[in-house]
Amino acid sequence: MDEKWQKSFPVSWDQFHRDARALAWRLSSAGPFVAVVAITRGGLVPAAIVARELGIRVIETICVTSYDYDKQGAISVLKNVGAKIIGTDGGAGVLIVDDLVDTGATAKVVREILPKAHFATVYAKPQGRPLVDSFITEVSQDTWIYLPWDMGLQFTPPLGEGAKA
Repeated sequence: MDEKWQKSFPVSWDQFHRDARALAWRLSSAGPFVAVVAITRGGLVPAAIVARELGIRVIETICVTSYDYDKQGAISVLKNVGAKIIGTDGGAGVLIVDDLVDTGATAKVVREILPKAHFATVYAKPQGRPLVDSFITEVSQDTWIYLPWDMGLQFTPPLGEGAKA
């Protein structure tokens, strides 16, 4: 992992589900929304939870790649959203959902495609935070968020050097 990641923030399935439902609760007064656009892959799980909670049936994806495991690289749109979602009004009434906003590079690309959509993430870091309209938890820029689909169960050493397991 890059040296820039000084802290880790592991998120369990239970915690992620609670946070995604909290995001839906926060978004309930921001709509109504006619569709959800999930930024894949990280946005798939929270988009499903938010869409369920808000009763939204139209779910679209935009497939964007920017990470190679733990290193951010060039942004590439692998699949764009359908023309009906973009519409003639820049995505007004559309809800974009992603797991997190980090540097904001992915958010900038998606914002260019859907400038009038409401952008929501479960987690936000300071660099990318100005690009999203709603989020639940902010973590420092030097924190790596370990999402539940990227983890397995294993021993974790204590934080303190002198601590013993």
